[in-house]
Amino acid sequence: MFCLSSRMYTISTDPAQLDVTAIHHYLSQESYWAKGIPLETVQRAIANSLNFGVYAPSGQQVAYARIITDKATFAWLCDVFVLPAFQGQGIGKQLQAAIWAHAELQGLRRYLLATLDAHGLYRQFGFQDLAAPERYLEIRRPNPYGTPTAN
Repeated sequence: MFCLSSRMYTISTDPAQLDVTAIHHYLSQESYWAKGIPLETVQRAIANSLNFGVYAPSGQQVAYARIITDKATFAWLCDVFVLPAFQGQGIGKQLQAAIWAHAELQGLRRYLLATLDAHGLYRQFGFQDLAAPERYLEIRRPNPYGTPTAN
């Protein structure tokens, strides 16, 4: 739990608390990285990830992030968002602090993420440019859901 403007927010990794409808809506309608993503794909991603939800005092889910990890050597942070009405209040920073303090994410060899516009936030938590980008390869399918997307 954390307090912002005298309101208590809760961060939970309990998948039963997730508002899958809200997560799907944000990812499929508002995100730049997953426009058009099918609900079934979001459900499968949630089922196979370590999920973090942030909840307002009302119980409304206001932020989300998920980690793809083997819990031994590697973690990939993805699908991070704070609903627009709740941005600029420090919720994203609190979410990141909770993620990187999580017991199952300690002592891993590599943590990765991709972002178009939040480099400053992630640098506060130790992320840096790739030390050896020449070692990384990818198979990139920028529009697997058949809808226009940005990078």
